[in-house]
Amino acid sequence: MKKILAFTSIRSDYDLMSALYKLLDNDKDIDFKIIVSGAHLSHSFGYSIDQIKKDGLDILLEIETLLNSDTGLSRLKSASLLLQNSLETVSKFSPDLIIFAGDREDVLIYSMIGGYLNIPTIHESAGDHVEDGYIDNPVRHATSKLSTAHFVTLDEHKRRLVRMGENSKRIFVVGNMALDNFVNFIPLSKEKLEKYFFLDRTLNDYAIMIFHPVTEEIPNVDIYFENILSNLEKRNILTFVSYPNIDEGNQKIVKVIDKYKENSNFIFYKNLDRDIFLSLYKYSKFIIGNSSSGVCESASLKIPAINVGLRQKGRFADENVVFCGTRFKEIGDSIDKVCSNSFLNSIKDIKNSYGDGNSAIKAYEIIKTVDFKSMISKVEDPLKVELI
Repeated sequence: MKKILAFTSIRSDYDLMSALYKLLDNDKDIDFKIIVSGAHLSHSFGYSIDQIKKDGLDILLEIETLLNSDTGLSRLKSASLLLQNSLETVSKFSPDLIIFAGDREDVLIYSMIGGYLNIPTIHESAGDHVEDGYIDNPVRHATSKLSTAHFVTLDEHKRRLVRMGENSKRIFVVGNMALDNFVNFIPLSKEKLEKYFFLDRTLNDYAIMIFHPVTEEIPNVDIYFENILSNLEKRNILTFVSYPNIDEGNQKIVKVIDKYKENSNFIFYKNLDRDIFLSLYKYSKFIIGNSSSGVCESASLKIPAINVGLRQKGRFADENVVFCGTRFKEIGDSIDKVCSNSFLNSIKDIKNSYGDGNSAIKAYEIIKTVDFKSMISKVEDPLKVELI
């Protein structure tokens, strides 16, 4: 029996990988386990470990690593706690393969554990690139150099990894696995959603807002966040607004949320059951903020996405995505644009470049057939790797 270990520290990376994890967990020839840490175990960020338990996955270890702070220093300390408190368990389980996703500080820990314990690793979302100046970008690339193999979403990402000196034999283009949940999910009825949120109004023409802090925007991140809210309120657009993630500066956003908490135009949430969130997403008029979901997933539902500010800048996006600045008028103009009939008609036949909803199956079949142990020794010279 092949032993496979996954790591997850935040709702976003788990949702991205959950379809693949279920396939691995249901395979009788695989002993699949997962280590859960970080925001998953924090009630301040929605205690999303409940979703993992609901999915029925075998949790090998729960590690409380998240500090009650929103500084860069606290993120480093959290990462060190993860390393110190997972090593013995990973060594004892002795997996044949370690899988993880994303670009947060934790992925560096996962890749180092695999490297030093001589365990093959797969880094999902490798080769992506954003021009926002955020530390997550170089963390992603550093993790790729430490990892054995890579699951990437686009051919562009494969080319970037090859230019970084990675052998193309290590790189597998599978698409975005988060799309599997979006494409194949049958939404709950609007009536059920209205009851769930205790709404006294019909659930029509609403938006979803997900906005996280970026280092260069931290001094004014609360202003930018409120600029979005004010524009939505001005247009009387009911909006479901996510709390920020654990990045530095999140408390400035939370203070703005506290200011608008009683405003009937907004419904704020820390974490939602997957069925609720996907149903909301499928019925929404548009998504706004700076989440990767707007760039990578919204095209599958043929809905507009407005990306505000630096986060996701430079990332490949389909025609349904509108990038705008953080000023009040810029945001308002973008909302008016995506709500116009001409824009909606222009994207009605759009296809998502990030995948077709079958990425998890592709990744699963690769895991079942490829000998990753034979790849673990990275002896190739970057100067001799053939560029593609």
